[in-house]
Amino acid sequence: MTMASVGTASYRSRFMVFEGIDGSGKTTIARLMHERITALGRPSVLTAEPTDSWTGYMVKEGNEKAASPFTETLLYMADRAEHTARIKQWLTDGKDVVCDRYVGSTLAYQGVTLRPLLGDSASEWLRTMNEPFTIRPDITILLLLDPEMAMERMNGRPGKEKFEKLEFLQGVDEQYRRLAKEDDSYVVIDASLPLEEVAETVWNIIARI
Repeated sequence: MTMASVGTASYRSRFMVFEGIDGSGKTTIARLMHERITALGRPSVLTAEPTDSWTGYMVKEGNEKAASPFTETLLYMADRAEHTARIKQWLTDGKDVVCDRYVGSTLAYQGVTLRPLLGDSASEWLRTMNEPFTIRPDITILLLLDPEMAMERMNGRPGKEKFEKLEFLQGVDEQYRRLAKEDDSYVVIDASLPLEEVAETVWNIIARI
């Protein structure tokens, strides 16, 4: 990405994505990494999908109201197109970007959602549709957690989302594992370990890029 400086030190702005099924702890880990980067004096942006923009609002509306899975999927794509434009600008401005979910989430979650309609071609269709408005992360941290353990972690959450069902998460987990084998930007982390251990492992990895 672009070069920037803090004091006399020069560094390259980095695009770091955190992926995983619901309950994996990725949102917490992303926030902790953003805080540690900022503590070093490096400019960092913590962002997420769906975004907090008007397109992100439409995604959340679509999750509740869309009659067709394709409608919901296309709203996610529209949000990503807008989000990617913002990410490019942040990187150009010399900021690290710490992103909670990106295109991997669509390939995993919508890959399962659209499988009954598109069969085995769902993943390829999603890749093709997303390609024009995505950029490659410097690193994608995939927090892997057994879906049954994830469900246990989410038991105390008020108002579960429709994606937070065991059978669905098992399909998403399979999709993520496939993505990690196909994309060398992915680094797989065992999310069943204590939070402090996961955070330290992830920090040691991103500190080297």
